[in-house]
Amino acid sequence: MSRPLPRRLSRLVPSHLPRSLAAAGSAAGILAGILAGVAPALADGKLEARYKLSLAGLELGRAAFLLEVDDGSYTASGSARLTGVVQAVSSGKGSAGARGAVQRDGLMPRSFAMEAETDRKAEAIRLSLAGGNVTDTKVEPPVPAAADRVPVSDKDKRGVLDPMTAALFLAPGSGDLMAPKNCERLLPIYDGRQRYDLDLSFERVDQVKAEKGYAGPALVCRIAYKPVAGHRANRTSVKYMTRNKDMYVWLAPVAGTRVLAPFRASVATAIGVAQIEAVSFQTEPMIPKGGAPSKAAAP
Repeated sequence: MSRPLPRRLSRLVPSHLPRSLAAAGSAAGILAGILAGVAPALADGKLEARYKLSLAGLELGRAAFLLEVDDGSYTASGSARLTGVVQAVSSGKGSAGARGAVQRDGLMPRSFAMEAETDRKAEAIRLSLAGGNVTDTKVEPPVPAAADRVPVSDKDKRGVLDPMTAALFLAPGSGDLMAPKNCERLLPIYDGRQRYDLDLSFERVDQVKAEKGYAGPALVCRIAYKPVAGHRANRTSVKYMTRNKDMYVWLAPVAGTRVLAPFRASVATAIGVAQIEAVSFQTEPMIPKGGAPSKAAAP
């Protein structure tokens, strides 16, 4: 029988952790969403990646991510599950998907869906978007009322990205993918419950190597979290993340395109570094096959 997590750990491994892992393919929930871009891809490309999530060196979960992109559209899907010691005391799994258009002025999401399930509850989110604006939102269970919750207005749902689209970069022009300018951007994200910004800035270029697949340079961007609406302003976790100066994402190229995708992400927490890192990161030009888009395999 599942038992509640120890109190300190439960604060950092909440029931929505599987959702966050799937939607970003990044240390999300902890690392909420991450990243978008400008300019169309130069060719068709595909990324299949598998990630390990850890906290202070202790494995917490596994995630899988699949991206298919061409000159006109993109589809992305992910799945995640809790593993290791966390699985022994609390079950959890989730999946997410997004699709949209690749336009000259950036990625334009059309839909986002997420489902997550733990031994305590199940939840689901559906977003429809047009022109960067949210046209329909379905959230189950509904967001509970709270005196300190900042209300989400209609204005907060305009000019936004969903969390999974925000995990992708399309670098402009034909220059170096590792150029510092490819980090410099502000990402407006709406996840169905909260509206927040991720402010990225260039940190450095590192060499990375997966156990299977990619080995080469990765663009390292520092992340600053800025809550806008939907959050509880008095929450200690919100204040901590707003002040947190130690959040980073490592971006690696998807072969045949101008796309950069998360290879690694890390966030400093009160009890150690939370990190998600690719153990497999395989990219290749995509062969058009028609039909329904693929889905990420189980992690």
